[in-house]
Amino acid sequence: MSHVRLTPKRQIVYDTVVQLANHPSAVEIMASLQASGKKLAYATVYNSLRYLTDVGLLQELTVGGTYSRYDARVENHHHVICQACGRVDEVAREIPLPFLRAIEQESGYDIKLADLVIKGICPACRRQQEM
Repeated sequence: MSHVRLTPKRQIVYDTVVQLANHPSAVEIMASLQASGKKLAYATVYNSLRYLTDVGLLQELTVGGTYSRYDARVENHHHVICQACGRVDEVAREIPLPFLRAIEQESGYDIKLADLVIKGICPACRRQQEM
């Protein structure tokens, strides 16, 4: 990727995603900006997120097809998502090569990148369900 120059507003949005580090949604990013006294229009935030994703500075995670979350960690890694509260955590384990080769054999695809999303119930929600 060539050097990307960010406008001041895009830099603010990027810095906010990095600072939050919890895979924030656009709404959470807006709330954080407002809480810190930064006044950016919703359209500016959404357009900045799209741009930052397009140039590879952010990774967009679609959660349940209803909204996206953003991750400033763009190197290959995976995510586990709580189906109860929407919490997103990162998983650093590699996908076993035999599994990927079996998928290639079954599908005919030449797999270049695997981005695994695992869904389940987080520890906090499990504790609440047990009460």
